[in-house]
Amino acid sequence: MTKAARPRRPAAVPAEPHAADSHELIRVHGARENNLKDVSIEIPKRRLTVFTGVSGSGKSSLVFDTIAAESQRLINETYSSFVQGFMPTPGRPEVDVLDGLTTAIIVDQARMGADPRSTVGTATDANAMLRILFSRLGKPHIGPPSAYAFNVPSVRASGAITVERGNQKAVKATFNRTGGMCPRCEGRGSVSDIDLAQLYDDSKSIAEGAFTIPGWKSDSFWTVRLYAESGFLDPDKPIRRFTKREMQDFLYREPTKVKVEGVNLTYEGLIPKIQKSFLSKDKEAMQPHIREFVERAVTFTACPDCDGTRLSEGARSSKIKRISIADACAMQISDLAEWVRGLREPSVAPLLTALQRTLDSFVEIGLGYLALDRPAGTLSGGEAQRVKMIRHLGSSLTDVTYVFDEPSAGLHPHDVQRMNGLLLRLRDKGNTVLVVEHKPELIAIADHVVDLGPGAGTEGGTVCYEGSLEGLRAAGTVTGRHLDDRAKVKESVRKPTGVLEIRGATANNLRKVDVDLPLGVLTVVTGVAGSGKSSLVHGSIPAGAGVVSVDQSPIRGSRRSNPATYTGLLDPIRKAFAKVNGVKPGLFSANSEGACPTCSGAGVIYTDLAVMAGVAIPCEDCEGRRFQASVLEYKLGGRDISEVLAMPVAEAEEFFGGGEGGGESHIPAAHRILDRLSDVGLGYLTLGQPLTTLSGGERQRLKLATHMADKGGVYVLDEPTTGLHLADVEQLLGLLDRLVDSGKSVIVVEHHQAVMAHADWVVDLGPGAGHDGGKVVFEGTPAELVAARSTLTGEHLAEYVGG
Repeated sequence: MTKAARPRRPAAVPAEPHAADSHELIRVHGARENNLKDVSIEIPKRRLTVFTGVSGSGKSSLVFDTIAAESQRLINETYSSFVQGFMPTPGRPEVDVLDGLTTAIIVDQARMGADPRSTVGTATDANAMLRILFSRLGKPHIGPPSAYAFNVPSVRASGAITVERGNQKAVKATFNRTGGMCPRCEGRGSVSDIDLAQLYDDSKSIAEGAFTIPGWKSDSFWTVRLYAESGFLDPDKPIRRFTKREMQDFLYREPTKVKVEGVNLTYEGLIPKIQKSFLSKDKEAMQPHIREFVERAVTFTACPDCDGTRLSEGARSSKIKRISIADACAMQISDLAEWVRGLREPSVAPLLTALQRTLDSFVEIGLGYLALDRPAGTLSGGEAQRVKMIRHLGSSLTDVTYVFDEPSAGLHPHDVQRMNGLLLRLRDKGNTVLVVEHKPELIAIADHVVDLGPGAGTEGGTVCYEGSLEGLRAAGTVTGRHLDDRAKVKESVRKPTGVLEIRGATANNLRKVDVDLPLGVLTVVTGVAGSGKSSLVHGSIPAGAGVVSVDQSPIRGSRRSNPATYTGLLDPIRKAFAKVNGVKPGLFSANSEGACPTCSGAGVIYTDLAVMAGVAIPCEDCEGRRFQASVLEYKLGGRDISEVLAMPVAEAEEFFGGGEGGGESHIPAAHRILDRLSDVGLGYLTLGQPLTTLSGGERQRLKLATHMADKGGVYVLDEPTTGLHLADVEQLLGLLDRLVDSGKSVIVVEHHQAVMAHADWVVDLGPGAGHDGGKVVFEGTPAELVAARSTLTGEHLAEYVGG
């Protein structure tokens, strides 16, 4: 049963004082969120506690879904009912006792939104302070701070201020209030262009099947028949022979009510319909063939009016020392910090001090290579987490609980040391720091360690160890046994079968890089954060046939999206159920005919209680199973569809291999997908687990498992160790080896020293980040990198392998 479908327990009750030091502890008794099995622990306050365990062991359920969630819920309850109506209303976590809480600040890896108007500058206070600065010092003066804001529309409101002198009135000044948004791109910085040739064949008529848009069936009321029978077009005339009026109605007509066979429908031009149907949706939530269509049909180019700056001409014309706000936002933040440091203006001294502090925090946290106009949606999970840290570094608050989700993600070993210093600094100010982490370098600084397990999913959810780092080493848990694991540099490397040539690469900070990436081997691209790794691999390798790219962009979907739907696993399962029972496949989809009509296939009934937390209770009709009772009478290998979706991948792998379910459950197509899910370390996930409950690392490995079916010859992976426990890294290395040995070329962007040591070839970028990087500083085998020790990566790898 999913988290949402589980009945809620009563609210956590205050605990009775039991010891003199009870105020120095966060006490958790009887925690049951997700897979937690009545977990009871006591966490010391004003210390740094690291939570370890294999992926899926329950770390996030304990730290984020129980401790942090209850703290935030209690804080929200201190506001008035009116204010609470505008705030998220999380439910109470399933726990018997939870006391000693302080205000929790969550600094996680959740992406910062894919809206193009959300940038690094808007996500922090930096943009707001720059706008005020330019509104005070910019020449010519164009108005208030909003005149420099690309997310405020350029709506003009003219007026005049008059003064009276005796019986005469005179105009003293005119004003023209306006936002700074570029009117053409509406502050997005880019404009889209749709290739009409990808939408239809203009040599054919609509009746002849001119449309080439995926999913547009000739008998659909909502698409083809709507255009054919709208009355605005001749459905039997080839599109290239449409009159000017017909073409205008076909492509651009405003929404208009029409009747098709007595049914009231809304007709609108093809371009706005495509924009609403496809371009307004997250590409990652699309089916692969739909995503390929969008990438083929739509191109995005920098807005020609604002040159991609998102700002109006007026906002770009106002400057301080020959620098406009667009120029300032495009600067590397480390350079912008120096520019601000050089401004001397007593009238805005407090503002300059605050802006300087914010920009210096970017540099301190290792993000000085970013620019304020960088879209927030393009940041990696690790970068997003560090951007969120900016506002907390200079905070005067103490006795706060900071909660971090794998803060080492995306960090080079050199940068991990800096992150350690920041975490210790937060602790030393009198705060409680809770960290979910896998990296030994970060676990090493813990005052207290909580190890969960022993396994994942149903095999996890218990506390295996609490105490010091030294005690963990001797505890015999999975984490303790692997804590001191060190990979060895590969003694013999594979020989390349060819090379992938990159010439004159200039994406982002790359400086006309020429490099040959060997094919037929495992190549690892390394370098400090911001050195140009992703720009080289994702921005310079020509995309297309034969290249399969698995990056860290998130998977989005509805609450009904799960591993079975995302990987395509549900299709052969539904067909098998249909064939064995002699019914339609649609009955076995919770989004289609078989869905429980009471809960519409969600499994829960959600009640919105306005200012109070909403309540999700299991549907009484289907008891959370999501399907109609009649559908659950159909069996495959003795299991109904809801029982199949409740299986972990490992169990389903045996079932669909013809094991437990016998011959009728032997479904090779399903078994192949399940094999790939096991290969990437997701054997513990249930087939029907909502994607919204997966961690970033789990989502990325799910994408990898899905793309392993692609027929590409070159696999490009972006930090596949993200979210992996020490014990799982060895399994990943085995998977990479199998890919290469099967004839694939594998190129991995990675910081983990075990992956570097296992490579056949290493390409190291640097020497620094931003404009201090962008060069290839080493090419060769791992053994040569260790022997040379000529780069930061070489030094850290040598230290790791004991060289």
